Amino acid sequence: MYIPEHFRNEDRAETLAFMRANPFVILVSQTQAGPFATHVPVVIRESGDRVLIRGHVAKANPHWQYLQADPHSLVIFHGPHAYISPSNYEIRESVPTWNYGAVHAYGEVRTYSAPAELLSMLHDLIPTFEAAYGEQWASLSESYRQRMLSHIVGFEIAVTRLEAKFKLSQNRTRQEQQNIIESLSTSSDSAVSGTARLMCEHGLGVKKKEG
Repeated sequence: MYIPEHFRNEDRAETLAFMRANPFVILVSQTQAGPFATHVPVVIRESGDRVLIRGHVAKANPHWQYLQADPHSLVIFHGPHAYISPSNYEIRESVPTWNYGAVHAYGEVRTYSAPAELLSMLHDLIPTFEAAYGEQWASLSESYRQRMLSHIVGFEIAVTRLEAKFKLSQNRTRQEQQNIIESLSTSSDSAVSGTARLMCEHGLGVKKKEG
């Protein structure tokens, strides 16, 4: 990913927090026919210095076969984003741009289909996205649960490299950053207003985030 120094973030804690806050990812693999992508929810786990990304795909989705053929993969975490009008800038000779946050995680993938491992993965996913569903899942018949498990393939990605880019007008003046924050904050579009919040979280604008 192209990352100008203004927008590079090497804070591991901030990067992992962004990944956890934006868990619906794009999983990308290379195939003989070219890149192949799947949109899928994941969970992030840390084991010592290691970062693991866990999830599953439908068995009908050929992606798991591509992962077995070539375990090198890219996971794209994408957050809020917004068009930035040059009307927010103090200098008239300015052009529009786009603000956003993104993390690219590269790693080695291991796939699995054993029921015990699939259940372990689901016991990570369920509390993350809807803890209340855990009780319902446990109450379902064993035959139904086993049938559902037979239709998925799990994956675990051991991350080898993280790239974090937060393009949030860090190269503009404090006042211009504040103008952008105020402009975006009023939007009913959560992606747009979320970009304003992300800018505040990164201490941009005239009013810094209260600690």
